[in-house]
Amino acid sequence: MQANNLLLEEPIRMASILEPSKPTFFPAMTKIVGTLGARSRSADIISSCLKAGMSVARFDFSWGNAEFHQETLENLKAAVKSTKKLCAVMLDTIGPELQVVNKTEGPIPLEADTLLVLTPDQDKKSSSNLLPINFSGLSKAVKKGDTIFIGQYLFTGSETTSVWLEVTEINGEDVVCLIKNSAVLSGSLYTLHVSQIRIDLPSLTDDDKKVISTWGVRNNIDFLSLSYTRDAEDIRHAREFLSKLGELHQTQIFAKIENVEGLNHFDEILQEADGIIISRGNLGIDLPPEKVFLFQKAAVYKCNMAGKPAVITRVVDSMTDNLRPTRAEATDVANAILDGSDAILLGAETLRGLYPVEAISIVGKICAEAEKVFNQDLYFKKTVKYVGEPMSHLESIASSAVRAAIKVKASVIICFTSSGRAARLLAKYRPTMPVISVVVPRLKTNQLRWTFSGAFEARQSLIVRGLFPMLADPRHPAESTSATNESILKVALDHGKASGLIKAHDRVVVCQKVGDASVVKIIELDD
Repeated sequence: MQANNLLLEEPIRMASILEPSKPTFFPAMTKIVGTLGARSRSADIISSCLKAGMSVARFDFSWGNAEFHQETLENLKAAVKSTKKLCAVMLDTIGPELQVVNKTEGPIPLEADTLLVLTPDQDKKSSSNLLPINFSGLSKAVKKGDTIFIGQYLFTGSETTSVWLEVTEINGEDVVCLIKNSAVLSGSLYTLHVSQIRIDLPSLTDDDKKVISTWGVRNNIDFLSLSYTRDAEDIRHAREFLSKLGELHQTQIFAKIENVEGLNHFDEILQEADGIIISRGNLGIDLPPEKVFLFQKAAVYKCNMAGKPAVITRVVDSMTDNLRPTRAEATDVANAILDGSDAILLGAETLRGLYPVEAISIVGKICAEAEKVFNQDLYFKKTVKYVGEPMSHLESIASSAVRAAIKVKASVIICFTSSGRAARLLAKYRPTMPVISVVVPRLKTNQLRWTFSGAFEARQSLIVRGLFPMLADPRHPAESTSATNESILKVALDHGKASGLIKAHDRVVVCQKVGDASVVKIIELDD
């Protein structure tokens, strides 16, 4: 692993720490993914989440049916319309998730140092010494001495509702375990995790395919979060499936790394995926606790150098029940930003938490403070060195534009793009100012009707650190005469002024294509 020591910008005046933060149009450059659920699905709450800084809404199909999620999504659309804040949609698959089948849904007390049988016979009633599960191959996958963890879905670690088991005996299809700690299983959904064991189930299950081909197609999902991604073949299989589903060929696939198998195949997964979600909840069970930070830093570094978004999960778990995060959690969020993360994903905090809006707001504030002291100069040099020479044409233009913007202290970078690639390359070099990505729609035809592309590309930049999209008028192509470019640039500048990003006499760096040439220009605004 290469050194990833992104030091703070020096020097920091102690007095400056106490200076109040200035409110800005964008709460932070880092993006926030919020999981919408029982406590965060009304149009009013979602509107507040968007205003607090959420830019991607995650729909988790591990619980709740398609009708429930559709109702939530309609509320999201209403909230987007009322707040005028763009929001992308992420569908999170179930994957090969092992679940406890508790048909009574009543609490199950488990006592330390007693035996518990895990059985695939789902007709049996759950009790203190027997739990039915949804997988018949567990007895073939585990051996005596293996560790099994059972916890409430999106367990935060503070509950007394999670239990550690040690396998003592295999009895046909049943697995007999010794209970290591006393607990009471209460709640609707419990998941089961076996440390460092391969579960022989596909990453994209039949249930996942059904949800994607119905709910996903109906709603033109922007991102697919592929749970339990284990190797590059999982991504290729998912992409092939999406390619046959109309508009979903544009959907980006984010690999969710949740176990040691995903860790071992990380490089090949990164090559195939559009982005990475470092799922620290399950990783924290599969890996020794002291190793989790090491994987996080190595994975984020690799994502940064590849120019692909890195998303960190499980950051302010205590805010599921509390109004403020712990000191350790606040520091953890800041360190994730200093490492180079693009986005923070909130799970239980917004899905079932008591304070979804406050969780988004406080995470955004911590991100903004960390961004102020992010050592961009060191990061820039490392990235240029990693890319090496000769640089590709686009990479050279992007790095030059970012360097120029920093040297002239530009307030924003404006980038014209149709595919979104140029804007993502600018973001790769982590400019200290926002990048307004002007997505210029392209006209397409299937011989029956004309359609414009661009909406997918605009929403998909909502998970990239520092990128803020706006859709251009489709009458203005990305490559055009200087007169047309000037008129679309005026619209972008007006958008920047209206949002408070650009003021009179500010300098702005513009990145655009004119004919066959890529042009970077610096403009200074008059009154």
